[in-house]
Amino acid sequence: MDPNPSTLPDSGPAPAGRIVLAATPIGNTGDASARLVELLGTADIVAAEDTRRLHRLVQSLGVTVAGRVISYHEHNEATKTAELLAQVQAGSTLVMVTDAGMPSVSDPGFRLVEGAVAAGLTVTAVPGPSAVLTALALSGLPTDRFCFEGFLPRKAGERASRLAELAGERRTTVFFEAPHRLEVMLRALRERFGPDRPVAVCRELTKTYEEVIRGTLSELLVWAESTEIRGEIAVVLGGAPEKAAGTPEDHVAAVNELVAQGIRLKEAVAAVAEDVRVSKRELYSAVLAAR
Repeated sequence: MDPNPSTLPDSGPAPAGRIVLAATPIGNTGDASARLVELLGTADIVAAEDTRRLHRLVQSLGVTVAGRVISYHEHNEATKTAELLAQVQAGSTLVMVTDAGMPSVSDPGFRLVEGAVAAGLTVTAVPGPSAVLTALALSGLPTDRFCFEGFLPRKAGERASRLAELAGERRTTVFFEAPHRLEVMLRALRERFGPDRPVAVCRELTKTYEEVIRGTLSELLVWAESTEIRGEIAVVLGGAPEKAAGTPEDHVAAVNELVAQGIRLKEAVAAVAEDVRVSKRELYSAVLAAR
């Protein structure tokens, strides 16, 4: 005899779904991963920065999107995030894609991840093409330590302030820039960091007309002034040269300045000694002797 349905145990709410951040090609569609292709064809929801770009991508990949396609970009993130999170909470698999590269890296996606983490939802990724890492690898500049700054501010004052913050940055720095603003950017970099700082401009990465121009800031500014720049641009800047160590006595004032800000003497000595590469013991003795 069939059991009475009313006596069956309650199965409870459906398990929550997941969010997948999926990297898309930055130029060459042949770089699309097999996992990206599979997910685009099976996900319940595909959130795309530009649905027209998504349509062109799936056409070139020969994929039919079975799920619902939703436009999700910087202008509607604030209003659509809660709706998408609710769908995932109800059990949907949501794939997030941007125009190129990894979502949330200088692209939409951060709000979605932030909300998912707060709600305890599963977030994973399908890694793949990255303009940041590709430019860094091709630049010929040190790759052991680097940072990413995205786009510099457009306004001259704000741009100058941002570059001032990077004046002592020793790591290789990767920027994005629009082609019509590249000349202005390189001039600002030269003014702040000097004409001889090494730099690479990476253009149209992975595409037919890929180009990497390497040299000093002065040399690349001359190139930019005489060239019609097109395509998507990544700029890779060499880090600041190491400061000459000098003597411990040369850095007593720097220690005292930190102490005046409320930092304990030993911590101030340790910070300055590491920055200028002098002996902590000798610097500590120099500070005491100067008092």
